[in-house]
Amino acid sequence: MRLLPARRQNKSIWVIILNSDMALELQQNLKLQQQLVMTPQLQMAIKLLQLSHMELLEMIQQELETNPTLEEDQEIETEASEEPTVQEDQSPHEVSVEEKFDEIADWQNYMDEYNSVGKVHFETEKKEAPDYEAFTASKTSLADHLRWQLLMTKPEEEEETIGSYIIGSINEDGYLDITVEEVARFTNTTTEKAEQVLSLMQTFDPPGICARDLKECLLIQAAQLGIDSPLIVQIISNHLKDLENKRYKTIAKATNASLDDIVAAVNIIKRLDPKPGDKFSEHDQIYIVPDVYVYKYEDDFVILLNDDDMPRIQINSYYKNAAKKGESISAEAKNYLKDRLRSAEWLIKSIQHRQKTIYNVMKSIVKFQRGFFEHGISQLKPLVLRDVADDIEMHESTISRVTNNKYAYTPQGIFELKFFFNSSINRSHGETIASASVQEEIRGIIEAENPKRPYSDKKITEMLKDRNIDIARRTVAKYRENLGILPSGKRKQF
Repeated sequence: MRLLPARRQNKSIWVIILNSDMALELQQNLKLQQQLVMTPQLQMAIKLLQLSHMELLEMIQQELETNPTLEEDQEIETEASEEPTVQEDQSPHEVSVEEKFDEIADWQNYMDEYNSVGKVHFETEKKEAPDYEAFTASKTSLADHLRWQLLMTKPEEEEETIGSYIIGSINEDGYLDITVEEVARFTNTTTEKAEQVLSLMQTFDPPGICARDLKECLLIQAAQLGIDSPLIVQIISNHLKDLENKRYKTIAKATNASLDDIVAAVNIIKRLDPKPGDKFSEHDQIYIVPDVYVYKYEDDFVILLNDDDMPRIQINSYYKNAAKKGESISAEAKNYLKDRLRSAEWLIKSIQHRQKTIYNVMKSIVKFQRGFFEHGISQLKPLVLRDVADDIEMHESTISRVTNNKYAYTPQGIFELKFFFNSSINRSHGETIASASVQEEIRGIIEAENPKRPYSDKKITEMLKDRNIDIARRTVAKYRENLGILPSGKRKQF
């Protein structure tokens, strides 16, 4: 019996052999195997394909700081070529270790080509991306807002300690996450004292703050707003589940009130805030920066890559000459320079490959989805990654990387590139239709319905069938949920 060795390439390995005498012995065997190894440049090209525009800028800036052979070209090009120059071969050129650095390409010519991807003649100027945060005022945090109100009450030392602990235990929605007993235990005080401080803080702004659950939050708000209706208090205290499911008749029967009174009370409750701390949320806003722009120009569409704030990088001529000559530097320094120059060249060529690939993918998308760019979502056609991959002669995995986390500015708005890929839905007769177009049909049907008599999923299925779209009721329910639309029972208005 032999234990097979693990796969290695041109490695001397030890094999444990169990011979017929049941004795263990070691033998050394040499086995040659082939393995697929990605070149460093191909690894970098794949990595860059997956980055969004902002991530690419961050990576370029990091490389400029860590690689001394890279520098930013400060010269500003005043004119772009009128015709896009896209090479037929978009595959990255493999750079060997023995490549001579005196044969490095003319990077200035590359930069001219890299920036000439549009059909429209226009002048460019050096500009920086706007700092969106400069246009918004900084928010006061919920904790600071509550602490200020607590100090305004001139609390004793014990009360300030209890109040500070309560503030630290409030979640982003404004609810107290721990019990009064836990507050008392951690602050070395009595439950009565902790309850007293909590009751005081529940009168703070915003109304409903420091509540322990939704019921208490709504009751606090009703009290602060002077809503003393016993019916409203009763609905909040005992019928929140019925209220959530719009079972108004059940509430009317349990409270001995008329349906009109219940609807009036519900309309008041709807104005209360179930998440009082939400307005103080400190979530960072995400600004979408399109990677590519698509404009309508005469009877055609023009594709422009977003390179407004892209640094123009080039190889430093001093280090380039030092690597070629190298008489006055040590062999170790020369090898280091060559390694950094290779890395710089791979980065520049990988950026070129990335930009051209995005351009080709977007060009193919426009070709397949021309109806969408002209008329909107209703004209979106079924499209899969293989369609674009076959069109531009690339692998599906490459198309997937290009479309991931990248956005396009179009005449119809800003969309993620993955949005243009949709599964097909069969019609009763005729061409197939994209699933996104079906969802838009469902949205239109629901927006046009009578709020007092909303359409059920079964009814929507029948209406779609009349429009030559034959899908199951459960598919309608799934698409409705994807759109964030409630079921008919919860959409109904009285």
